[in-house]
Amino acid sequence: MSSNAARARTVTWLWPFMLLLGLVVAPMVWVLLALMTGRQVGWMAVLTALELTFMLRLGTLGPGRLRIALVVLGTVLVSALAYWCIASAWMGGSIGLNPMDAALRMGPHLAWTLTSLANGAVEWIWLALAVVVGAWLAR
Repeated sequence: MSSNAARARTVTWLWPFMLLLGLVVAPMVWVLLALMTGRQVGWMAVLTALELTFMLRLGTLGPGRLRIALVVLGTVLVSALAYWCIASAWMGGSIGLNPMDAALRMGPHLAWTLTSLANGAVEWIWLALAVVVGAWLAR
């Protein structure tokens, strides 16, 4: 069988669903781990970049600028969402709100303030490393 015949049968519409699955699962795992350990677990950003790269490859998105952009933007988006949810869960828990209500009520200024207070240099280094690793693996 020629490579052209195999390439013609490859499913190319699957990658958006795989990307969506990765974007939903990664922040849930990150927030769960952070709330269980009581730490920000910044290293999850690298695992998020690895997961998104794997999901896009599994979804048959070819290498190139699109895959690199999706992995980098997805990693940053998941990180921001995870840090937002972690901050809101800690803040909301202290005033009697469940995590979902607290996340919906928290404003961006308070979320940024709490995230910058909770994250040290190590977490920001993990995020930068995740972007670099994601871009390198997605190429």
